Amino acid sequence: MISQSQPPSPPVAKKVKHEMELFGDVRVDNYYWLRDDSRKNPEVISYLQEENAYTEAKMSGTKKFEDEIYAEIRGRIKEDDISAPLRKGPYYYYTRTLEGKEYVQYCRRLVPNRDAPPSVNDTMPTGPDAPAEHVILDENVKAQEYDFYRIGAFKVSPNHKLAAYAEDTKGDEIYTVYVIDAETRAVVGKPLVGVTSYLEWAGNEALVYITMDAILRPDKVWLHKLGSEQSSDSCLYHEKDDMFSLDLGASESEKFLFIASESKITRFVFYLEVSKPEDGLRVLTPRINGIDTSVSHRGNHFFIQRRSDEFFNSELLACPVDNTSETTVLIPHRASVKIQDIQLFSDHLVVYEREQGLPTITTYRLPAVDEPLITLQGGQAVQFIDPVYLVGQSESQFSTNILRFSYSSLRTPPCVYDYDMSTGESVLKKIETVLGGFDASNYVTERKWATASDGTQIPISIVHQKNLVKLDGSDPMLLYGYGSYEICIDPDFKASRLSLLDRGFIFAIAHIRGGGEMGRQWYENGKFLKKKNTFTDFIACAEFLIEKKYCSKEKLCIEGRSAGGLLIGAVLNMRPDLFKAAVAGVPFVDVLTTMLDPSIPLTTSEWEEWGDPRKEEFYFYMKSYSPVDNVQAQNYPNILVTAGLHDPRVMYSEPAKFVAKLRDMKTDGNDLLFKCELSAGHFSKSGRFERLQEDAMTYAFILKALDMIPTSGSAQN
Repeated sequence: MISQSQPPSPPVAKKVKHEMELFGDVRVDNYYWLRDDSRKNPEVISYLQEENAYTEAKMSGTKKFEDEIYAEIRGRIKEDDISAPLRKGPYYYYTRTLEGKEYVQYCRRLVPNRDAPPSVNDTMPTGPDAPAEHVILDENVKAQEYDFYRIGAFKVSPNHKLAAYAEDTKGDEIYTVYVIDAETRAVVGKPLVGVTSYLEWAGNEALVYITMDAILRPDKVWLHKLGSEQSSDSCLYHEKDDMFSLDLGASESEKFLFIASESKITRFVFYLEVSKPEDGLRVLTPRINGIDTSVSHRGNHFFIQRRSDEFFNSELLACPVDNTSETTVLIPHRASVKIQDIQLFSDHLVVYEREQGLPTITTYRLPAVDEPLITLQGGQAVQFIDPVYLVGQSESQFSTNILRFSYSSLRTPPCVYDYDMSTGESVLKKIETVLGGFDASNYVTERKWATASDGTQIPISIVHQKNLVKLDGSDPMLLYGYGSYEICIDPDFKASRLSLLDRGFIFAIAHIRGGGEMGRQWYENGKFLKKKNTFTDFIACAEFLIEKKYCSKEKLCIEGRSAGGLLIGAVLNMRPDLFKAAVAGVPFVDVLTTMLDPSIPLTTSEWEEWGDPRKEEFYFYMKSYSPVDNVQAQNYPNILVTAGLHDPRVMYSEPAKFVAKLRDMKTDGNDLLFKCELSAGHFSKSGRFERLQEDAMTYAFILKALDMIPTSGSAQN
């Protein structure tokens, strides 16, 4: 062991008293000065740089080990690879990654035998006799000039002649849209600036896109005719209510674009006929408070997924295109099954549902287009192999009977399947290659249920390497959680996680209330004045795992990002004794101050998620769990906090304040590290290998906290 004579001392943020008073309650925020909306204040940047330097110094003794983990993680990746090609019109479309390159290429090849009907057994020909590969866009070339580069949308025109893409070069999620000739890559017209990544073609000569207001709320939808100036684009709709944001999508039939205006509990939809964009928007589902609708189109009918307080898990309706008020129920509401999504084909309907916390896919054959649509018959369920898994929707071709979907589990790498809805035949089109001797049969995955404080059963997904784990309480564990926005954190595969599993870790996901894993009520019971269920559920899962000897307090590490970072901050204040180490990524930890400030992006639309603290009941409830407001003079475990300077979703100053206050008040000598990416946003760095470095650092931090780093040449601070 090499010892460092002078351990680095942590930065101390200066205190500037800032008082905030509401309902006779005075809060003092000594670190309010860390918020700088311009992100250019030299004093603030200097403090963030000091924190980064301190983190680097504290981790310097384990840098060699961190580099080994990075090499190990990267060594599992097949760097030169392509996605599962998708046949669209005369081409196969796919993305390609190249050895040593951070970003993807968007490619296509001509389909040799275009007259043959598509089949699940189609394969794209390669080799010297195959049609040549054409690179439409190479992100690696575009990214050369920037520290951050992300394409948020890539859309080829219906006639396959042009491609439009939305580019973010800062991480602030404000995009520029370029249109290029798909063959020559020549830029067509001037770019659209200051827009979102919501982008669709309206025929071959026009685009529909969305822009944001001053608080980055998507509020206006525009029609842009190619070749015209952006300043002359026509505004199709302006949503003035700051609780609502706009969304944009295309029907699978490509006949309509759907523009939705949505809050957290209400969603209503307009449609635009692609062949007649000059006719403007028409109302499809009216604006009714508490009613949430999503729509699709096939033939003479719109299909409407509708949720309300009464039908909380959604029902599926259909209505004639020429009479949208005449609805027929195709799938009634069920209290135990949630309709998650639907996908339409010329002859089939696919319904994505959730039951008992697991996703399902059911396919239905539809009557001919000119026949009445009254009931659905003979649903066929797609079968899956793992006890817990993730199923995702993939782009499929409307005029075929081939459903494409993605699948993975905690031990199964991401797969793409083509499923013939007429025959039930399922063909694996692609499985992510995991190098380095990976064998899925070495891993065990299971589901357990913890009992929450109010008796609710909370599902937990678990994976471990069957030959390394003793299940006697001595194994290290990483427990992950989220629990907000009705988002489902389904158990999927992550190749970098093998670096923990192959060191004897157990990995678990707590599917706590506030998420959507168990249906709409699961979400409702973890928001507003029931938000604390999210935190107590997570603590109950931790206690269950300790009780069942999956780990011990001394070996239990926890992680969450964004709203999951709020979870981590809250449980650290509530039960710091329960955990050995915690990782809070871009954490939403200054809940009360942020939600009282409508000038901050997302605040107004989030009042329906967290509550509006301008109302006394919500103010005091939110104050009782907001992590920054509840830091105490007590011992905390080892903590790593991350942030992105340009993050529009969770301002960097929230985690910065949380760390500063913890440094000032905590009574232990455990590590508290803060890493702020100065050229990234909410989703960290943009390159695929750069992101792996964050995983390597996180794992090194966890292993260091558990004293599991080999002593060979790795000094520890």
